[in-house]
Order: sequence, then C-alpha cells, then structure tokens
Amino acid sequence: MSSVKEKMTGIIQSQPEDATYEEIMRELAFERMVARGLDDSRQGRVLSNSEMERQIRTWQK
Repeated sequence: MSSVKEKMTGIIQSQPEDATYEEIMRELAFERMVARGLDDSRQGRVLSNSEMERQIRTWQK
C-alpha cells in the first residue's frame, strides 16, 4: 500500500498544470472524504435509508 505522501503526490500530479491552490486542496479533501466514507462502510458505520430520511426530516423543521 502506498504512503499518504505518495497518494497526495499522485493526486497533485494528476491535476492540470494551471490548477489553482484551491482546486488542488479541494481535490485532496474530496479524496479524503471518499476514503473515509469507504472505511465507514467497510466497518459497518452506516445508516439505513429510512433512518437517513428520518434525520433529514428533522433538519427541515
């Protein structure tokens, strides 16, 4: 498995030459969010659709 630095370097190098600092940071953050979500899913830290619907309804009040 590659190190964190290697993963970050790969993401940065995959960006276009004219990418801004903000665009690169957004891409790094997105990659981290996806990795965390996949880890949560593998660990069983998920909500059912009905539970998520219930929580969203409480936000809309």
